[in-house]
Amino acid sequence: MRRVAPCLTGTDAGKVTQRQDLEAAAVPPGLPRREGSVLGDVITAYLEHLANRNASVHTLRAYRGDLSALDAWLVENGIDTVTKVDLRALRSWLGALAVSGAERTSLARRAAAVRGCFAWARAQGLLGTDPALSLRSPRPAKRLPETLSKAETFEMLRSAIEVAGEDGSARAARDVAILELLYATGIRVSELCGLDLGAVDEARMAVRVLGKGRKERVVPLGAPALSALERWLARRGELVTARSGNALFLGERLGDRIDPRIVRRVVHRAVGLVDGAPDIGPHGLRHAMATHLLEGGADLRTVQELLGHASLATTQVYTHVSGDRLRTAFAQAHPRA
Repeated sequence: MRRVAPCLTGTDAGKVTQRQDLEAAAVPPGLPRREGSVLGDVITAYLEHLANRNASVHTLRAYRGDLSALDAWLVENGIDTVTKVDLRALRSWLGALAVSGAERTSLARRAAAVRGCFAWARAQGLLGTDPALSLRSPRPAKRLPETLSKAETFEMLRSAIEVAGEDGSARAARDVAILELLYATGIRVSELCGLDLGAVDEARMAVRVLGKGRKERVVPLGAPALSALERWLARRGELVTARSGNALFLGERLGDRIDPRIVRRVVHRAVGLVDGAPDIGPHGLRHAMATHLLEGGADLRTVQELLGHASLATTQVYTHVSGDRLRTAFAQAHPRA
């Protein structure tokens, strides 16, 4: 995306002079404003800044929605210029969202988007002060992620393989490969959809993944996942079109790179084959992989690296392992157990 430096209106020379005059008068320079908008131009400039820093498409979409929602709320509440935006207004906006039923995680994400945007605008000299500097959001509730037990996971995969055998189509082979790969590696749905043909290293039994922040990591594969991938690759040509390129997984209708919505549909359909299993999506299989690794004795640092988490604190949500395992570990390791 083309880098567009945010600036004040007028000619280049005029902008410099205007900013110098405003700074000398200790008046916040403000921001250009679109008709019917308070933050329109700064939102655009901030998102371009994030894009140039390799922010993911999903992050950009979420931040655009959050900041646009704030912009609309400001206009509705009679705040017509960015210099009138203060901490009280921002807190009122979050409060209104909370009253309307917004989840704590949603409030936390929106507050983070606002803090990032205003901090950037202040650093660029577009604001005299940062109204979001002291903005806080509710701490997300610590809820255990919904996931599958080992027995439920194995039953899901067994049922999916059985259905694929009866179906006999290339799509069915693709679906089994998707399920096996998601559970084997714990990769995100966006990472799976972004995989190319060269990402799978059969000799090393591993897959090369491009994660958040365009950070690459190599995740090992088990034999069942590798076999499922080989069966899919043998049938992939049946779905190939001029739109396919090097995408590993293809959509059935157009033959282009598979869409995350299709992957979610595949997982929901497969989990629905297991009586009593929670209705999870691809992220639920990521939870299952991490939980089962920890229950099997893997250390937290290893799971962190496999999942591609930047912080160990993010991985710690998966430590809801069984009490039996904790008691066993205590009995084996504590000198006075």
